Amino acid sequence: MAEYKLLLPSMGEGVMEATIITWLFNEGDNVKEDDSVVEIATDKVDSDVPTPVSGKIVKILKQKDEVAKVGEAIAILEIEGEGSASEEVTSETPAATPDTETLTTIEQPLQTVAASNVEFSGDLYLSPLVKSIAQQENISEAELKSIKGSGLEGRITKEDILAYVANRGSQPAQQAAPVQQTVSAPAPVSAPAATITAAAGDEIIPMDRMRKIIAENMVKAKQIAPHVTSFIETDVTNVVKWRNKNKAVFEKREGEKLTFMPIFVKAVVKAIQDFPMINVSISGENIIKKKNINIGMATALPDGNLIVPVIKNADQLSLSGLAKAINDLAYRARNKKLRPEDTQGATYTISNVGSFGNLMGTPIIPQPQVAILAIGAIVKKPAVLETADGDVIAIRNLMFMSHSYDHRVVDGSLGGMMLKHVHDYLENWDLNTEI
Repeated sequence: MAEYKLLLPSMGEGVMEATIITWLFNEGDNVKEDDSVVEIATDKVDSDVPTPVSGKIVKILKQKDEVAKVGEAIAILEIEGEGSASEEVTSETPAATPDTETLTTIEQPLQTVAASNVEFSGDLYLSPLVKSIAQQENISEAELKSIKGSGLEGRITKEDILAYVANRGSQPAQQAAPVQQTVSAPAPVSAPAATITAAAGDEIIPMDRMRKIIAENMVKAKQIAPHVTSFIETDVTNVVKWRNKNKAVFEKREGEKLTFMPIFVKAVVKAIQDFPMINVSISGENIIKKKNINIGMATALPDGNLIVPVIKNADQLSLSGLAKAINDLAYRARNKKLRPEDTQGATYTISNVGSFGNLMGTPIIPQPQVAILAIGAIVKKPAVLETADGDVIAIRNLMFMSHSYDHRVVDGSLGGMMLKHVHDYLENWDLNTEI
């Protein structure tokens, strides 16, 4: 018999580690090739790790709630044969190469890391990616200790340090200084939340891991970006007519349901192409104009939490392609089948608050994006129409949209015109559009 080391596999660009949620088998259990043996969690999604070989689990190396790095052994299996073996960690493993987006954001090549003189003591846990960013940006250990990490046990994630770098560029340069000072420390950006005492009969519900991440990210997003929101009411009668005419044919042909979301995404993509400065991020005092148009799609989960899977290169997809991509992401999100890379790289986000029967909303901009669109419920209302014979009142399908944008780089004119173009594309939807 031979030993086989089951390694934590690569989980997409920028994902360096994962937390063990639960083992699906125990030591001594036999597993078959492709069996899911352990559930893991990253900062973005939960997923399963399958075994590429059949055998018996003889040793579990990483227990529940422990953190494993990509490429690290998490279990040992006994398999047929002699000697020992393990999964290969390919050159695509993120532990060796930071993702392209990270390199672009910090705007400094990885080769400069070796030249950095920044060193860190062993009492501060940093993943390889976070450490490389800190070295490239010459962030001292004292500065790192001031960053409130959103990862497990307060660890600093990639998003935490990139957000710090972005804010750091707009603040006076911080010098490595002694911890003790003779002057009073400045007041924090926001006061800590008050401690609430539960009354008799109140139920105390601890936040789960995902809710903690959502809470941290929402607070951070509001602190970073000054939000402004514009509203518009849109007549989507043509959109409703077109979908009613095509949904049965599309489902019979493709085996997929035709929702309104592909149409909304198509209109947003066209508007982004008209106003590409909406498709940007901020790095210090620099604006990074994104080449790709990746649309985040806010999705509610059965447990009440929220996740935002991403439609990559949405501008390159047809309506049919968008429908399939959206249905696939929504299904996998609700069934906990998303991969970490499915939630990364969004450059603009859409939130369909109408799916809850809401008329409008003021969504929070996900960092590092600078805008988000909320789509309200479609409601039949009487509306005034202009005709050749004069104005008439007719029953129309109307919908509110709200556009929240980061006022640091998106002014009212740009944010408002972007929203108006989405409105125009939907209101003038061609009933002869092919699907």
